[in-house]
Amino acid sequence: MRHAQLHRRLLALAIATALPGLAVANDVTAVATADTAARDVVALDQVVVTAQKRATNLQDTPISVSVLDAEALKDRSAISIGSLSDGSIPSLRVTPFATRSSALNIGIRGIGASGDANQPARDAGVGVYVDGVFMGRAQGLGSMLYDVERIEVLKGPQGTLFGRNTEGGAISIVTKQPTGEFGGSVSAGVSNYSGYTTGLHLDLPKVGDVSFKIDAVQAKRGGTTDNPMRGERDFNSYDKRGARFSALWQPSDDFSALYAFDRSYDATTPYHTQLLVPGAYVSPLQKAGASEDRRDSAILGGPQEDNIGRTSGHLLNLGWTLSDSLELKSISSYRELTQGQFDMGLVDAISAYGGPNTPFGRYSLAQVYQHQYSQEFQLIGTTSQVQFLAGAFYYHETAGDNAQTPNMLLWGPGGNSYTVNPATNPLNLGNVRIDRASKAWTDSLGIFGQATWTPASLERLHLTAGGRYTRDDKKGSLYIVNGAAKDLAFDDAWGRFDPMVNIAYDLGENAMVYAKYSTGFKAGGANSRSTTYTAFAPEEVTAIELGFKSQFWDNRARLNLALFDSKIEHKQMDFSLPFDPNSGETRTTMVTTNALSNGTSRGAELEFSVMPVDNLTVGLNYAYTRIDAQSAVDPFGAGVQVTVQPLLAPKNAGSVSLEYLVPFANFSALKFHLDGNWSDGYYTSEYDQMLTDSSFIVNARVALIDVPLNSTGSTMAVSLWARNLLDEEHLFYKLNNASLGQSGIFNDPRTYGLDVTVTF
Repeated sequence: MRHAQLHRRLLALAIATALPGLAVANDVTAVATADTAARDVVALDQVVVTAQKRATNLQDTPISVSVLDAEALKDRSAISIGSLSDGSIPSLRVTPFATRSSALNIGIRGIGASGDANQPARDAGVGVYVDGVFMGRAQGLGSMLYDVERIEVLKGPQGTLFGRNTEGGAISIVTKQPTGEFGGSVSAGVSNYSGYTTGLHLDLPKVGDVSFKIDAVQAKRGGTTDNPMRGERDFNSYDKRGARFSALWQPSDDFSALYAFDRSYDATTPYHTQLLVPGAYVSPLQKAGASEDRRDSAILGGPQEDNIGRTSGHLLNLGWTLSDSLELKSISSYRELTQGQFDMGLVDAISAYGGPNTPFGRYSLAQVYQHQYSQEFQLIGTTSQVQFLAGAFYYHETAGDNAQTPNMLLWGPGGNSYTVNPATNPLNLGNVRIDRASKAWTDSLGIFGQATWTPASLERLHLTAGGRYTRDDKKGSLYIVNGAAKDLAFDDAWGRFDPMVNIAYDLGENAMVYAKYSTGFKAGGANSRSTTYTAFAPEEVTAIELGFKSQFWDNRARLNLALFDSKIEHKQMDFSLPFDPNSGETRTTMVTTNALSNGTSRGAELEFSVMPVDNLTVGLNYAYTRIDAQSAVDPFGAGVQVTVQPLLAPKNAGSVSLEYLVPFANFSALKFHLDGNWSDGYYTSEYDQMLTDSSFIVNARVALIDVPLNSTGSTMAVSLWARNLLDEEHLFYKLNNASLGQSGIFNDPRTYGLDVTVTF
């Protein structure tokens, strides 16, 4: 930060109170000069994270963490975790499960992703936490975000402090708490594909010792791929909305209680799986319509309903300050979700022509339900040389699902026409058999601790050690298989200890190096698509990370580097019986088994931010990842050992961003944002090993911000934005069938819109 003239902060208080989002989100400090009464961005600011369960400066935190705050999310027009699929954090990969954006598959450094995220007795390897609460299912993660303060992406195993299913890393979402002062914002926007958004964030005046906050959000967009069947829903649409009420009670400086209740509604239609290269057994319609360029309309249409997901939850966070150096925290939660699935997204890809009046058009129907409750205690303390944390965590989950796969259409003569199948039209779906149904129960107990010692004789050295013991008990019942009642069950338990050791050394006031050893795991389970329901063991990761963090050039530049080497043991791999379009008896047959060989994930990450001139911020993030393929015995291949490539692991991925602020004399400003995100191709399925396309996505936003509306401090912002500005197209999912040909799912086309926000 510059010195004499810039220390005259006549408007610093206004910046800190009225515009906290700008200062944090752009990772900069806004400073006003007395002469112009306009603010100039002249230095990178501190970034605060809670990756170690206490607030710390990002540059003083010896682990690899990437942060996106409220303004960064706004700049990228992100409305959910699914919006991060553009690659704004290169080490993080977010994809939908198959065609369904309602369930997300997440990997970090190529670790943690699952081939099938839609099963009650199976877990993900990247933990998602909201205000400290673990989200147990992949379903519900596509819901709209509320008033987010920041999203922290912790890379590598987080088995000590975050614990459950964080072998690849953790995503920690922190929301804004009530302030106790009246204020807030209202927003509205419109976009192409008949889209619109609305939002309300309202802080109410404190009543006694209690502060209240209300958040309500909505985003709706029509489909990006037309459904040719008249009157039916198009593909890739969404209608997301939710509300959150929170109350913060602070009767004294030593105690606080935060209660929050949220409810969300997420209605989507599936992505369209486009036929790229037709096979020998498809119809003339499909052959004529196959294209390796993105189509605006599906070749075949069919009945299509919204996939409706509903989530709700209660949160109670308590904090006691027991002394100047000791604090006790309690995090209690109860959550529920239901997720319906009505999926015609594969209609072009897996429809074979079998002659006139033969059924086709597989309609994948499923209902997933879940409820969970969790309790965590944390004791956080500080002495003259030691910072420590100890705690206990308990989690219980009940989840179940069922599935139906009727053929909704009938071929006409010659395969040049089709009609709705009267036996399975939407009015008769109640008579369609249940193909499979299962239920699973999970109990997980963890006891953990971590301490950091800074010797008085060597204050630059920080030695951290920690560990967590976890006991997972899981059981399940698979009671319908391929339409027949069964009595299959598993009941298993696993106990393990995950250690962590970290050595950090301050090279100076603004630079540090560190070395970290840690382990993590993904719980075992069973595959509800199998015919045996045999339990598989946990997947384990052991990682070494070397890091360097620095901030220099008078706080105008920041450079963070990390090198990692991870060993993957007992990887959980999926194998599927090849799909037969003429038989309904193989549609749910899949087996998950543990790999025979170990694998490694090695790579490097770079995060660089610089302010070459006032008001201009340039950012560059890059990740290089190299992961070994692993071998396992194919249960459908007569004991044949096969090699399987890792999932969601591009070798090279990066993101570059430019932000420029043009300040005006009335304290408003014109803000320009541009980001470009690129990635090599990667694998998305273990049983269909097709490499996706490489990609390059550009997002942009131009905003007139903080326009004064009155003398009380109310302001207005107007912004124009675009996602995938260049309308680039790439396949992020590919399938190959020897009989039907090649198919895949394209990324979203260009979307753009106008937003208006009033802050008061």
